[in-house]
Amino acid sequence: MDNEGKKAAQTDRQALLGRLRDTRELYVIVSACTKLPYVVCAPETFDDEVLVFFKPEEAEARAKSLAAEKIPVSVVKMENKQLLLFYTNLYTMGVNAISLEDSGKEELIQLEDFVRRRGDEPGEEGKVWVENPALHLTALYYMQEARRQPGPEMNSKLMELQEEIEMHFRKGNFILAIQKEGNGIPLVKMKNGDVYQAAFTDILEFQKFNREDQLRPVIVPAEKVSQVLAGDAIGVILNPMGINLPLAVNRPPKQENRQ
Repeated sequence: MDNEGKKAAQTDRQALLGRLRDTRELYVIVSACTKLPYVVCAPETFDDEVLVFFKPEEAEARAKSLAAEKIPVSVVKMENKQLLLFYTNLYTMGVNAISLEDSGKEELIQLEDFVRRRGDEPGEEGKVWVENPALHLTALYYMQEARRQPGPEMNSKLMELQEEIEMHFRKGNFILAIQKEGNGIPLVKMKNGDVYQAAFTDILEFQKFNREDQLRPVIVPAEKVSQVLAGDAIGVILNPMGINLPLAVNRPPKQENRQ
């Protein structure tokens, strides 16, 4: 490609990035298994990407194609005022690229090319930015596969993802929730009676859960989670408003009171 061709391609690219920022509406493929954008690992580049469209009919066609593969998804319309939060949220999910289809042509956009990552700016001294993108991404892939059909077998792919989840969890810091008044702790009871304590990979997931602003966040490193679990909780349920993934945690044995 000569210099003129390179300049034209760069101009077209910048125009496309501008459309992604300025479009009145954008259509996103959302997984029914996670309530979050459907994530795909590109086979050639290994980019972890989400699928977006300018035209609703193209988004619906892709959703129909995925449904034929027994991948449950829906199409969600994002208005312009929602886009900045949508793009920045992708970083916390571990997503690094956007696959954009426009008039039958697909373009791969690297997220870092047009959106600044939250937490890149110098923070206030003593403040910790909690984010677990590798864990969140692996959990998304796991739940997209595990929830596709009722009663899926634990195949080698799921077992590998489960091992990765456990590895990433051990390395992370997490947000737990405590009521502002009374110090109550939100717990989730499963259908089988097991109790889990709500935990969050990042502040955005915590805010989804705390819509009534009755909770305060507490940052806990993974190695301390077992020590602060409430009551009969046998583990944590990660991002209840999203992936909703229960993780069992080995609790330390209770100390018997000595006379």
